[in-house]
Amino acid sequence: MNFSRRTNWNLVENELAAAVGRRRAQGLALTDLTVSNPTLCGFVYDEAGVLTSLHQPAALGYDPDPLGMIAARRAVSDYYRDAGAEVAPEQICLTTSTSEAYSFLFRLLCDAGDEVLVARPSYPLFDFIARLDDVELREYPLFYDPNTVSTVESVANEGVNPVQHEGEDPVSGLEPGKGAEYATGQGWFIDFHALRSAITDRTRAILLVHPNNPTGNYVSATERDALEAICKERGLALIVDEVFLDYPLDAGAPSFMSSRTLEPGCLTFVLSGLSKVCGLPQMKASWIAVRGPANLLQGAMERIEVIADTFLSMNAPVQYALPTWLAARHTLQVQIRKRVKSNLALLDRRLRGSCAQRLAMQGGWTAVLRVPRTVGNEEFAFAALDAGVLVQPGEFYGMGDGRAVLSLLTPTDEWTKGLERLPID
Repeated sequence: MNFSRRTNWNLVENELAAAVGRRRAQGLALTDLTVSNPTLCGFVYDEAGVLTSLHQPAALGYDPDPLGMIAARRAVSDYYRDAGAEVAPEQICLTTSTSEAYSFLFRLLCDAGDEVLVARPSYPLFDFIARLDDVELREYPLFYDPNTVSTVESVANEGVNPVQHEGEDPVSGLEPGKGAEYATGQGWFIDFHALRSAITDRTRAILLVHPNNPTGNYVSATERDALEAICKERGLALIVDEVFLDYPLDAGAPSFMSSRTLEPGCLTFVLSGLSKVCGLPQMKASWIAVRGPANLLQGAMERIEVIADTFLSMNAPVQYALPTWLAARHTLQVQIRKRVKSNLALLDRRLRGSCAQRLAMQGGWTAVLRVPRTVGNEEFAFAALDAGVLVQPGEFYGMGDGRAVLSLLTPTDEWTKGLERLPID
């Protein structure tokens, strides 16, 4: 059987996953600090409210709208209006997931072999989606500048290069007692020189996540203006993933949509969905909100409608329930924000005086640690596993050695237990 080259992935289990499997098979204790599925993290859901919303007799009928039912799209429009942004229902297309939304946009914007620029570090799922759509990803780096970060207390930080690209960090580890507690500040920045250098005649769009996963940095207003200017100058689209936008650490954190009172100067596609906004990943509802100059907006919506009509993937019960779920989003969001801030405080307390640092974050629910590359001649993630703790190596997200990624959604008891066992003393 000759399978498609686009599915010719290396399906061999990586070493860490294999080691985790062996540990579990042996019945050894394992504290998972990577769990990011909100339905498994002990949050209290309004079960009756969530499930009753699916019981709509009208869902027994089939009256498909390629862009999604108008009532559901109005609910999404209201969601943006609550944040100070005006997006008409006619500028919204419902999809079953942000992954599907990315695929729709790659097909809209790219021919086979065309390119989309994506940040590094970032979420690895983009590689799979792009490959399935015959799109090439080219990376532009984010760099980390600790000099822009406010610290809880002034702690010596000798030996750390103040500005470095992930993957090029020369620091092999930090001495005990020299781990600063990074609290706030952007920290991460787009390398615009590298971004411009990555643009070719095959480039069709720039993709960014706001706030980024896993680094948790927002795109600043200055960066936003520069991105829009580049896209307008080079005829590129801007794809903005805002799934974590509702989870800032600071109430005054910037919002890409609500900070724009005027239409952007380039065609802009904003993605989000119920998975993060309502903590309902199992309900499979997301959307694309399209903004931009009128002459580009109409053509984009007409083509998106044809793509969506080809698949008609949205199911009626979820669309009927979506307005109720979005209206009730705040109850769960309050729980998630409380968990994130509480776990962050526990993490910072644990890191004080250790050989690890937390890098700055502004939003989302992941934390990036700078950790020793090796502990007792073992890579950090494997040393943590030997101690009964599961962390994600930074390399999963395109970061260099000496990085670990943790999920701040982890239930507090598990979080506390796992932090105590981390090999950072």
